[in-house]
Amino acid sequence: MTLPRIVVTAAVIEEDGRFLVTQRPRGVHLEGLWEFPGGKCEEGESHTRSLEREILEELDAPVVIGRELFSVVHTYADRIVELHFFASRLAGRPRAALGQEMRWVRREELRTLPFPPADAELIEILMASQSGD
Repeated sequence: MTLPRIVVTAAVIEEDGRFLVTQRPRGVHLEGLWEFPGGKCEEGESHTRSLEREILEELDAPVVIGRELFSVVHTYADRIVELHFFASRLAGRPRAALGQEMRWVRREELRTLPFPPADAELIEILMASQSGD
């Protein structure tokens, strides 16, 4: 059986030494885990366009997307996720538009929250860096 491959983009938003993270809602894959906001790319959609759309839907704010920080392919039991993380900054005040939990966390707090396994290497990279973009 071939597992479905899902392409996902995520925004690594850092302001004043804190990162914006959101909690995955009930009823979705990996519910309850924390993540960098973003979502699935639609068919034929570029990574940056996908991320702009997802951030507007999730956080009700426009986003300025910078360089790709990291990408990873992770195999879960039921799917393969190709995940692209981009340095980003908000061009407006974020609001949890989908009712999801949202918080700003300091770099050292990243390891204290449960994130999906696919995010582990990015978190280690962020922990090792002294400042973001």
